[in-house]
Amino acid sequence: MTGHVLVLGGTTEARALAVEVGDLPDVRLTTSLPSTRAVPADLPGEVHHGGFGGPDGLAAFLRAEGVRVVVDATSPFAARITETALLACADVGVPLLVLERPSWVASSGDDWRPVPDLAAAAAALAAGPWERALVAAGARELGPLARLERPRLLLRVTRLPEPPLPRGCEVLLRSSSAGDVDVERRVLVERGVGVVVTTDSGGPGAAAVLVAAREVGLPVLLVQRPLVLVPGGEEPERVASPAEAVERLLALLGPAQRSE
Repeated sequence: MTGHVLVLGGTTEARALAVEVGDLPDVRLTTSLPSTRAVPADLPGEVHHGGFGGPDGLAAFLRAEGVRVVVDATSPFAARITETALLACADVGVPLLVLERPSWVASSGDDWRPVPDLAAAAAALAAGPWERALVAAGARELGPLARLERPRLLLRVTRLPEPPLPRGCEVLLRSSSAGDVDVERRVLVERGVGVVVTTDSGGPGAAAVLVAAREVGLPVLLVQRPLVLVPGGEEPERVASPAEAVERLLALLGPAQRSE
């Protein structure tokens, strides 16, 4: 093996990246997945299930397994994982690539109202005039909404959320991560939704909700991405797509490949 690549996964982009890296010759691939996430049958390479035990645990793993490059392909809202990767990679001296979906850009007709986090979104909902809100966020991110008594919440998710859930909320599962604008528009109209809450995840599913909200004329409380604490103030290298990540991986692994 000429290089061991660790992908911190759990996203659609991470899976796509793993498929591409799995096709590279002489590259050992390990994908780290959350303990609650099932392993896709077609995921190539090795799988590490669960966490590493903080920065020290991840650093120990990188040393023991001879990892040459780490790619953080987690959600833009997994700030703690990114901070752990930054600290561990700096400790070991391993390059870190952050595969980050671009943020959305508002279009004409959008009524986006940025909020710093879901707690702020909950406060805005409680103080607002709306009777029903559609919430399109990660199933594990809904804790700040648990004590909300009004408005009534319609949780639009791809898998069942973890308790505690807001009292009287309704869960409406989306059939896949890729949303359909016509379906989302129909949900908004038929369920009498007055406001949409979503995170700036950049993913395709919630993008359909945003387009539908614009077409219906609904405001959107858009939760901003969390700040990542960068040790020493040195930002990691960021890439915007699996293809770009593979290109950088080849460049980073190249010198070792040529010398062996």
